[in-house]
Amino acid sequence: MGRILGIDHGNVRVGLALSDPLKIIAKPFTTITYQDSEDLLNQIKDIIYENAVEHIIIGVPKGMKGQNTKQTEIVIQFIHKIKNKFDLPISLEDERLSSVSAEKALILQNVKTGHNKGRIDETAAAIVLQQYLDRSR
Repeated sequence: MGRILGIDHGNVRVGLALSDPLKIIAKPFTTITYQDSEDLLNQIKDIIYENAVEHIIIGVPKGMKGQNTKQTEIVIQFIHKIKNKFDLPISLEDERLSSVSAEKALILQNVKTGHNKGRIDETAAAIVLQQYLDRSR
């Protein structure tokens, strides 16, 4: 059984989460820092193969009223690169407030978030992935 990879794309870091093999629970996996898009795609490729990923969920940032923003356009460009690089199904998930929710969840667990932005990113990816998993059941 393969897993589902959740991606929270950022300009500096990309948070990743993985589902369990039964595709019920999302867990924060790692945060990638990258030099350029090719470096990012190569790191994601390794994770896909090492973890038997069979589906990718990408969080799409929208404005509070559902409108596209500058970051939305950046993520859409990233989505096109992912589609061209990997022969896997890709689904998009609204990620509005996922980073805020992730930070609050970490604070509730007494995790200091000031210098640990990577934890926020991978937790945000897990929130986006869990939304998808919950809706898919």
